[in-house]
Amino acid sequence: MPEDDPTDEISLIEERLEELAEVSERCRKIILVSKAAIAGGAALLLAMILGLFGSSQVAALGSIAAVLGGIVSLGSNVSTLRQTTDAISAAEMLRSDLIGRIDLRVVGDSPMKLS
Repeated sequence: MPEDDPTDEISLIEERLEELAEVSERCRKIILVSKAAIAGGAALLLAMILGLFGSSQVAALGSIAAVLGGIVSLGSNVSTLRQTTDAISAAEMLRSDLIGRIDLRVVGDSPMKLS
């Protein structure tokens, strides 16, 4: 194979794309959990304000912590997801460019015959 054959580089890019896809999926799951924490904390805080569960300082602090933690986690993972999506796009463009450089040959134009 020639030295400038991009097949090895394409394989490395495809491995990187798989890793980035895993990171992206993990971020999506954490974003979902973060939204649930925000909603749960807000619902508990609202229920306590309305007096449905009584008034407990520990529960109030816990619900506030859940909301704030969910917001921080959500923001961090949304940012990471955007960066990962950008990296995936860049890697796919590079892979497409490398595939375009390969000198592909047509194997045969005639239909295959089944014996």
